[in-house]
Amino acid sequence: GAYDPPSRVMPETDWDLLFQAVAARLRLTVGASNVTHSAERVGATVLECVQALEQLHAELTHERGRRRPIEDELRQSHVELACARQETTDVRADERRSHHMALHDSLTALPNRRGFNERWDGALAPPRAVAAVLYIDLDGFKSINDLHGHSAGDETLRIVAKRLSHSIRAQDMVCRMGGDEFACMLTDPMGREQLRELAGKLFDAVSAPMQVGLLQLSARPSIGIALSPDDGLHAQSLLQRADAAMYHAKRQQTGYAFFDSVDA
Repeated sequence: GAYDPPSRVMPETDWDLLFQAVAARLRLTVGASNVTHSAERVGATVLECVQALEQLHAELTHERGRRRPIEDELRQSHVELACARQETTDVRADERRSHHMALHDSLTALPNRRGFNERWDGALAPPRAVAAVLYIDLDGFKSINDLHGHSAGDETLRIVAKRLSHSIRAQDMVCRMGGDEFACMLTDPMGREQLRELAGKLFDAVSAPMQVGLLQLSARPSIGIALSPDDGLHAQSLLQRADAAMYHAKRQQTGYAFFDSVDA
């Protein structure tokens, strides 16, 4: 016939040519059949067109069959890539959560001692530097646990944490160092009178009565203040000296004390 099956897979451009040839042959046959063509000749031409279309259908079927595994593999690759991306996102989210948990206290959500140290390292980067550390301890906190149970003690610590956080500047940080001890890191300079005002503000905020379930409790703080660079340049030295000042304030019942007044 006019359209012999090819011995290889037909390119897509050849499919277009075959469609065009079949259409042209049909138009020519229909247009001239009533003048010069016999019914037999028309029938033969139509059969040739049918054969060509069948050949094209077979080629298309073959091509679809050839492409299907490739398309399936491509879809599977897309699925696997999406899964890999999601796994990467999940791993990074888990890492961020783990890092956050490692640096924060689970009870109060405040930074913990490790978080304090990490913030300290960042705060020492020029041009900023740590200006002061305030160490805070709750007087008589043990009696709250002993008399009302640890759940009341935990709620007391959560309330104190919120009050301290609301009392400091946005650029400063309050941490729970452990037990009933907290520390405030001030990263911008404050005058001595400003520090006295801040210590009084923290004292009043923590000392205010608090509602814990059906109980009305109170916790009186003692606050020690160490200044940089006069009292030290490193985290541990300032913390130790603020802690010593805190114990001085506790013994003297003064509410707060500066480290340089401990030996006075």
